Amino acid sequence: MYIKDLNLCEEFVAGDNTKLRELLHPDKADLNLRYSLAHAIVEPGKTSYRHKLKTSEVYYILQGEGRMFIGVESQDVSSNQAVYIPPDNVQYIENTGDCDLVFLCIVDPAWRAEDETIME
Repeated sequence: MYIKDLNLCEEFVAGDNTKLRELLHPDKADLNLRYSLAHAIVEPGKTSYRHKLKTSEVYYILQGEGRMFIGVESQDVSSNQAVYIPPDNVQYIENTGDCDLVFLCIVDPAWRAEDETIME
């Protein structure tokens, strides 16, 4: 059995300028996974950098509210919503609320630095 406690994961600022903690990644633990799972935070009034991945991604909003931008589309998002981000689409998220915007990021196949392009 493999259990990882979020509070024991090192927090760092990701390339897209979100606060990130990696929970599951096949390159960092002996796990038979295709995907990676991370916990992200965007503070009130902040926006992640425009970026794109060669792979698909899903955001699951845990707390807060924001505006999700994918390609030429944008839409308001809030807790208990999942957002599918197709590969090779420019994306970013803006925190439009008064508290932290907290979400899970699932990248499939697992996130790799060479698969991400930061636009800012």
